[in-house]
Amino acid sequence: MKRTVSSSPSALAPVIDHQTLTEYIQSRFDEFSRSQKDVAQYIVDHLDEVAFQTAEELARRASTSSSTVVRFSQALGFHGFPDLQDAARDEYRHRVEARGRGAGDAEPLFGLDQSAGEATIAADHLAVEETARRLSRSVLEQSVAEITRAERVIVVAADQAAYFGTYFRHLLMLLGIPTDIVASHAQEARARLARLDEGTVLVGITAGRAHPLVVRALQLARHRRASTIAITDATLSEAAKLAQHALFYSSDSPSFVRSNVALLSLLQALAQGVYAADGSRADRIRAYRLK
Repeated sequence: MKRTVSSSPSALAPVIDHQTLTEYIQSRFDEFSRSQKDVAQYIVDHLDEVAFQTAEELARRASTSSSTVVRFSQALGFHGFPDLQDAARDEYRHRVEARGRGAGDAEPLFGLDQSAGEATIAADHLAVEETARRLSRSVLEQSVAEITRAERVIVVAADQAAYFGTYFRHLLMLLGIPTDIVASHAQEARARLARLDEGTVLVGITAGRAHPLVVRALQLARHRRASTIAITDATLSEAAKLAQHALFYSSDSPSFVRSNVALLSLLQALAQGVYAADGSRADRIRAYRLK
């Protein structure tokens, strides 16, 4: 990789040959500190937001400090955050142009004067689209196969992801698959993790930085030779690295909370895949069929 420094103070410090900003960050990810990795993950998975946020807004979204954002920019070789943001805007502009060429004359969902509520709906729509674009059919099919033949499924999801873990358990129980939910470090939850064995599939659901509970559960599952699936909105998540199968969903949103629409869609896709893989399950849920 060649890196040069421009004499112009407003120009980008590093010139990254044949790599986008996100590719460059991914190639150097292991060099960063823990707090810098939080910033790196957020930039890679939320480029459209980073392109127009201040350093303070980015720090808040990445659960770190603005000084860490500045130091991260400098660690990459930029003069500061404004230069990193210029690179993010450049990559984002190329992405939008590429999507425009593929979308043809599709009419936008809302006008330019969209309200806050309309902007949130539009972002949810894009989150589902981005999730679909990045979804690997082979990983989805392998995950469905693991769940279908499992003797037991343990879903680990903490904090805001716990609600969706409980809903996923409900879907799998309707399909006749014994499923437990672990959402805390309570003794009862630890007892459920103690059941991990080769016939178990552990599904870890995370949002942002992987929760320590999910990380420890995945590590234990690997030790017990259980199958593992990570569902995460962070491409560089530690949970994704520990799991045998990793499914990504986009959670981009202008709202004060992350978007969960794509996560819900992904969970229902997994459940529908299990349902479709075994026709005999139709009789089990005939009385519970959802309209």
